[in-house]
Amino acid sequence: MTHLLLVGLMGSGKSTAARRLGAAMQRRVVDLDTEVETAAGCSIPELFATEGEDGFRRRETEALTSALHAPDPLVIATGGGVVVRAENRARMRNTPGVRVVWLDASPEALVARVGRGSSTRPLLADDPEGVLRRLHAERHAWYGEVAHHRVATDGRSLDEVLATITRFWNDECTARGDQHP
Repeated sequence: MTHLLLVGLMGSGKSTAARRLGAAMQRRVVDLDTEVETAAGCSIPELFATEGEDGFRRRETEALTSALHAPDPLVIATGGGVVVRAENRARMRNTPGVRVVWLDASPEALVARVGRGSSTRPLLADDPEGVLRRLHAERHAWYGEVAHHRVATDGRSLDEVLATITRFWNDECTARGDQHP
């Protein structure tokens, strides 16, 4: 297997899980939001202010494409909206050797995790609970479309979530005859 890709709404734990999985699997971790910020030379809120969501999504697609073509095996944490673009969904689902795990959290759990607003999450600026409920409804099917495996995270510890992902990954590697991790 080449890359393990984590998808899910903002606050679902993708970045934290990716860091822990990368360390355990001895793989480099790529966080697409960090890649976008580095390439843009500014923070995501600044990018939204200057280029809007369309500019951010364009840069996100570039970062995803670059990560998927990396020669070394990666653990990739995506941004919550990476599934909005059909071209991204196709790349994630159809790139050989890539396995996508969806960290699925309820809007209630996400609100508890990200708080009642955040200066680092531009989409949550005005109504975090309402926005998370809307995004959950809008994106749920898209996450399902790209995911090779879904992990429900509500009421589960990070260690439980990581163990589930690791079992899935090991099963996939065994089925393909690949070496672990």
